[in-house]
Amino acid sequence: MSDFMFLISRSRQAMKSTFIYVVIVLLMPFSCFAGTIVRVSTSIGDFSVELFDDSAPMTVENFLNYVGRNDYNGTYFHRVVDDFVAQGGAYRFQPYVGPVDVPTDPPIANEFNVSNSRGTIAMAKLDGNPDSATNQWFINLADNVNLDTLNGGFTVFGSVLGDGMTIVDAIDNQPTVDLGYKAVSAPYIKTAYTDPTDFIYMNVEVVTRYSGAPNIFETESGLLITSVDVDNGSELLSMNFSAVQSDEDLVIQVNQESVMRRRGPVEGVATFSSSSGEFRIPVLEVNSGGGVIVVRNVVFTLTNNSPAQFTLKSFDP
Repeated sequence: MSDFMFLISRSRQAMKSTFIYVVIVLLMPFSCFAGTIVRVSTSIGDFSVELFDDSAPMTVENFLNYVGRNDYNGTYFHRVVDDFVAQGGAYRFQPYVGPVDVPTDPPIANEFNVSNSRGTIAMAKLDGNPDSATNQWFINLADNVNLDTLNGGFTVFGSVLGDGMTIVDAIDNQPTVDLGYKAVSAPYIKTAYTDPTDFIYMNVEVVTRYSGAPNIFETESGLLITSVDVDNGSELLSMNFSAVQSDEDLVIQVNQESVMRRRGPVEGVATFSSSSGEFRIPVLEVNSGGGVIVVRNVVFTLTNNSPAQFTLKSFDP
């Protein structure tokens, strides 16, 4: 029995409910990618990246250090140059303060081995210093072969998977605003810019397999990635949850730094009613122990307001 199913089973026992707890188990094998997979959730859609663990091991390790500390969650794309690059990883916006720096680790050595072709992800660095990359990275929007020879070559350490470049291209097609070097050409999601809450924000998380499903749960890490329609269209938010320790129930808690406005529509979006406290996921893809479990009509109930925590109530097979 998977960790997820074990928790669900215990939760059912505690609730003494009568609903059937047989789930649909799809024996789909995990994606046979060689590298680590990360999922990037943005204000206008999600895409996944396979990291090049073998060709750029130090760079991948550096990137994953930031991911593991949630340093990229709540950051925004601060520089998008049409048909060139979409760059981020450096700044968050803090209300009443403005853009704030993401703390950096020591610079890493350059590991240029792969060409900066369209759809690859590479490290940004200081002019004239090949070994200066820290937390900033960019996605190549075109075949930028000129970057292969500049400044020792820009280290490519991953590639966007599947149709993910449709999301990246959508980011490239958004209007931009110049607010200085911390938002030199920052794309925004409204037709007219009003304030930095309009920026395109992102969360970056490690996942165990590549999937385009809108709602996924990782049993090993306890991570839930979803988008939520609040109060029937009042707000559309992208956010992550983490499973928290509980003796009997499956309890998830909102990762506050991950909450960001999302532009719709979103197929398969979860819903939350503030009046009932009910959080409902129509279809949830669960990555569990070498396969994928698909559960439907998953219902959580708000059981704590601060921090926001939800307890599993029911689901359908």
